[in-house]
Amino acid sequence: MSTFQILMFAMTLFFAYQIFRHVQNLDDSPPNMTETKRSEPVIAEPASVAEADKAYEEGNLAGAKMHLEEALHADPANPEILNKLAFVTAKSGDRLSAIELYERSLELDENDDLTHNAIASLYRAEHAYERAQDHYLKALEIDDTYAQTYYNYGNLLVDMHDIDAAHSMYTHALELQHDFVQAREALQSLGRIKND
Repeated sequence: MSTFQILMFAMTLFFAYQIFRHVQNLDDSPPNMTETKRSEPVIAEPASVAEADKAYEEGNLAGAKMHLEEALHADPANPEILNKLAFVTAKSGDRLSAIELYERSLELDENDDLTHNAIASLYRAEHAYERAQDHYLKALEIDDTYAQTYYNYGNLLVDMHDIDAAHSMYTHALELQHDFVQAREALQSLGRIKND
C-alpha cells in the first residue's frame, strides 16, 4: 500500500468518525446554515442511545454496540440509531454488517446524503468501487453543496485510477470550502502522481 493510499484510508476512517459525531450531535446543536442546507427533524431517542454515546466516548465499542442494539430493538425504524450502530459495527471491524445496517437505514430514508457517504466509504474499503460510486453519485444528487462528498468521491476515483476525475472532485471540494486542507493536500499529491 502506498503512502498516499494509507493517507486516503486514514481519511476514510476520519470521515466515518465525523459521520458518527454529526449523527451524535444532531439534537444537541442548531444546524449550521452556512455549511449546508440541512434541516434534520428532531427525533427522541431511547436512553440507551445516550449510554451508547457515553460508552463510545470511553472507548468501549462493545458496550456502545450493546446499547445501540437495545435502542434499535425498542425503535427498529429509527435511521439515526441504525446509522450509529452501523458506525460502531464498522469501527469494530465488521464492515459487511455495517453495510447491511446502512442499507436498512437507506430503506427508511433514501435521501440522507451522509448515510450514502458512509456506506460508500465502506464499499470503497471492500474494493466494491462501482457500488461506492453509485452512493457518492446519489449523495451528490441529494446535496451538491457538501464539499466532503466531492473529496470522498475524489479518493474513490484515485483508487479507480481516474486521476483526472479525482482532480476535478478535489478542485470542486476546494471551490465549496476554501479552507479544506485535506482536499488541497490531495490535489498536491495528484500533481506528484502525474509528474512521476
